[in-house]
Amino acid sequence: MSQPARRSRQTAIRLFAQEYMDANLPEEGAGEYDPSFVITKLGAKVNRALVGGVIDRVERREADSGSFYTAHLRDPTGTHRFEVASFQPELHADIEEILNRFEAGDRFLMLIVGRARWFETEDGGVYTSFRAEEFTIVDKERYTHWLVETAEATLRRLDAFEASMESDLTPAALEASGVPADLTDGMILARGHYGEFDTENYRVGVLQGLSMATGSDIVIEAPPATQPTLAETPSDSAESGESAPAAAAPTGDVGEILLETIRAKDSGDGVDYDSLVHAAVMAGHSREAAEDAIDNLRDIEGSIIEPRFSFFRLTPE
Repeated sequence: MSQPARRSRQTAIRLFAQEYMDANLPEEGAGEYDPSFVITKLGAKVNRALVGGVIDRVERREADSGSFYTAHLRDPTGTHRFEVASFQPELHADIEEILNRFEAGDRFLMLIVGRARWFETEDGGVYTSFRAEEFTIVDKERYTHWLVETAEATLRRLDAFEASMESDLTPAALEASGVPADLTDGMILARGHYGEFDTENYRVGVLQGLSMATGSDIVIEAPPATQPTLAETPSDSAESGESAPAAAAPTGDVGEILLETIRAKDSGDGVDYDSLVHAAVMAGHSREAAEDAIDNLRDIEGSIIEPRFSFFRLTPE
């Protein structure tokens, strides 16, 4: 009996973290071999993506099925979250090497090809991440190339979104208005789900990426955690403790700030990692101090739990 034909492998889309983090529209494949996607606000249909950044967090975890790994990469716009699963033993030696270097204090640039994943809560919230298919440490030149490619791809989607605003949501009408044919399906889904929104954050993200790539001194309002420029080595950025934009003296105990942030913001799904770090940075603490405090509250004091990757709640009494 003949076997069903497998679909061709999906192209690895280039996109910055902010666009993927903002996405909350999954599209399940209809058949066994049909791909699934996460649809972004700009109409990208993400099945696989090539993403990059400075390694920001790596952990080995244990489950009934064996060891698995979770990690963060930070690009100019936010955090890419990815996982190496227990059923990917072919990647475990390489991710262990990454983990050992990270725990030794090394910070470096990486690129990963990952498959889109999402978690949907009972109340309909959608949280995205990637399952790594391959990854590598890269030098500044290769990362610069990724930044430029990703900025160009994002601008192309931004232009398509603007062109779609005066068009009917049909493939023919969108193409007639200037939307490239490969973006029409995603644009129809995105416009129908997200509606109209301000694209300024994505344009700022493109400028941040190009500013880092060119080393120029463009003055941009920094995100909560300032990214190292390519003129700095990742290790220099980590050792200098200059990841927080504020120069003011810290106010309050960083652990108490994190606990109070969770109390104030947790509506049942937990509070995400970036929001906790942002709260600590805005109180004058360094990013490194915030990260250490999160680990201490979770692993040593037991004051908080992490019911799912990168979301934290107070430990039930």
